[in-house]
Amino acid sequence: MGRRETRTFVAVQKRGLIAIPAAVRARYHLDDEGAQVEVIERDGEILLRPHVAVPADQAWFWSETWREMEGQADSDIATGRVETFEDAEGLLAELDR
Repeated sequence: MGRRETRTFVAVQKRGLIAIPAAVRARYHLDDEGAQVEVIERDGEILLRPHVAVPADQAWFWSETWREMEGQADSDIATGRVETFEDAEGLLAELDR
């Protein structure tokens, strides 16, 4: 399978700023909050690589709802509002009730 390559020329502005074209930003979700670009210097080239700080398959863990549930679980553990079981059978029997 061949590599897809497109080329776009952009001007380097003051302080080294460049504008990534809108279609490229959209394709790589660079307009999303917290989006980052990795800058790699290699063999006379400067490569820009989109960087996903949180992989999509793990984003649920960082959601506000999940963090609230984690906080509730921490609170329950700290105050002793938990049950423990000697074995899996005991847990399954409790779940069946």
